[in-house]
Amino acid sequence: MSPTVLFCFVIGYFVLLLAVAWYTSRNADNESFFIGNRSSNWMLVAFGMIGTSLSGVTFVSVPGAVGSSNFYYYQVVLGYLLGYLVIAFVLLPLYYRMNLTSIYTYLEKRFGINAHKAGAFFFILSRTVGATARLFLVISVLQIFIFNKMGIPFEATALVILILILLYTFEGGVKTIIYTDTLQTTGMLTGLVVCIIVIVKALGTDFGGAMNMMADKGYTQIFNWDVKAGSFAFKHIIGGMFIAIAMTGLDQEMMQKNISVKTLKDSQKNMMTFTGILMIVNFLFLVLGGVLYLYASEKGITVPPDDLFPTIALSDAFSGTIGIIFIIALISALFPSVDGAITSLTSCFCIDILGLKKSEASEKEKKRTRLKVHFTFAAVFFIMVWLFYKMNDKLIIDFILKFAGVTYGPLLGLFAFGILTKRNLDDKKIWTVCIIAPLLALGLDMLSNPAWYEAKLPMKLGLQDISNSIFSDYKIGNELILINGLITFAGLWMISKKNSTRTAELKAV
Repeated sequence: MSPTVLFCFVIGYFVLLLAVAWYTSRNADNESFFIGNRSSNWMLVAFGMIGTSLSGVTFVSVPGAVGSSNFYYYQVVLGYLLGYLVIAFVLLPLYYRMNLTSIYTYLEKRFGINAHKAGAFFFILSRTVGATARLFLVISVLQIFIFNKMGIPFEATALVILILILLYTFEGGVKTIIYTDTLQTTGMLTGLVVCIIVIVKALGTDFGGAMNMMADKGYTQIFNWDVKAGSFAFKHIIGGMFIAIAMTGLDQEMMQKNISVKTLKDSQKNMMTFTGILMIVNFLFLVLGGVLYLYASEKGITVPPDDLFPTIALSDAFSGTIGIIFIIALISALFPSVDGAITSLTSCFCIDILGLKKSEASEKEKKRTRLKVHFTFAAVFFIMVWLFYKMNDKLIIDFILKFAGVTYGPLLGLFAFGILTKRNLDDKKIWTVCIIAPLLALGLDMLSNPAWYEAKLPMKLGLQDISNSIFSDYKIGNELILINGLITFAGLWMISKKNSTRTAELKAV
């Protein structure tokens, strides 16, 4: 299909987003940007959060992983279900009771300013790397199939896309994103369903027949009962639970949208509706991966996992309409995760690091500061995407989950310690614990998975013999985030003491 035609549809899609942004950002102020004036419709938030949660990584990497991992990813999704229950009935009531704009304000009220800053720092680090990894993956696909053929360099593509995202987010913030995410989730899910139907038809069968063909290949196997495997069912489910708690419930981007809903009850309905839809959609992505591999096997197509979907969707074997649907669905999957990330990072930095909510500056001065921070994060995103481009890594979902396991652990430990204990912390030592804990968790993971790190790093670590003697064949998987959180929790206990006056004050809130 002509890259020029695909390019025109990409631009047309952006024009539609800009129109939505213009309409929703009229009379917007800082409260609109940070928390949508607490007037968001819970049904729109629930539906739009699907796009934010899935992103372009799910759209490309999850189907691509089916060839080597079957449907094992769904074990993680089952863990998400447990995690979302904790978010809905433990964390959200806490956030609403304290009337938070930034969820990390809780840590200051519970422990002190250093806990607040540490929580915000690890969120900023985690979300910046995770969001830019997702952005890189989708830009790479667009680059290969559209912009390389037009002679446009990767750096120009990344820069223009970030500028366009800035144009529709810098004014309205959360108030705008609630609506653009709804639009983009619709585009993504429509593309997902249409692509499954078309590829199943190309296989000369129906949905039931395709499922039987996948079962014969072993693709539909969901549970892995090999205790030593990184994808062992129990590890995936428990890991998925704590990934959901940390990457959604302790994540300012996701919670910023939830607490923009007027009441706790509606926010809980939003979370559970979102959970139900997410379970179905993730299963469909795995089905898509299965039919893609069946089609690739039939046609003799051999490409890297992350390139499988775009290679087939944009091949000459299908009509131009499918290529257009794929591109629209892909960018629909990309932008909810990027626009929300830049907005939430701006909010977190302004509120938690700069203390903008407490500032006595005028509304105009606060807005000027917010805009500077917003544009600065866009520049950071560009630099990070360029670094990923130079690394040229594939199967990004593995990297994102691994990095999240390292960086979200301190957040998990801090919030768990605050909620589950009545002890107070030595505020001056919190940073020490929150730095040492993820380093220890990373060290354990490197000992358990030396081959994974050697494949990513430009040097040999020489850890295989040590790994075999300590872990035998055991591989740490998604439970890394739980291990990290437990190390953080233990470290916090060591610097804690009883009878916190701050705890008493918090209970009175």
